[in-house]
Amino acid sequence: MPIKPENKKRYPANWKQIRASILERAHNRCEFCGKQNHTYFWNEKTHKMVMVVLTIAHLDHTPENCDPENLRALCQACHNRYDAKHRAETRSFARAYQKDAEEARQKGGELW
Repeated sequence: MPIKPENKKRYPANWKQIRASILERAHNRCEFCGKQNHTYFWNEKTHKMVMVVLTIAHLDHTPENCDPENLRALCQACHNRYDAKHRAETRSFARAYQKDAEEARQKGGELW
């Protein structure tokens, strides 16, 4: 996944070198499904050819933790599947926070 601009400062200055070493360790293949980086495959759901682009996943979802044991080279599909539960949890938290903040504003107060 591309690094979101708001998270860029959470990554170390040598992130490109770390990324390259993880891809090398993985032999430029997804460490979950084995798809080769920058190859194409037929997507049965979309009925289109799709290019595989490997990304580096933080298994603990913490960009500051760049220990090689915490990092995996994953294709987009595997990365999205791996992150799905975490994204759902953070969306749920964000919605609850927004609801609480709106209720506090309506009462004329602040959340904190």
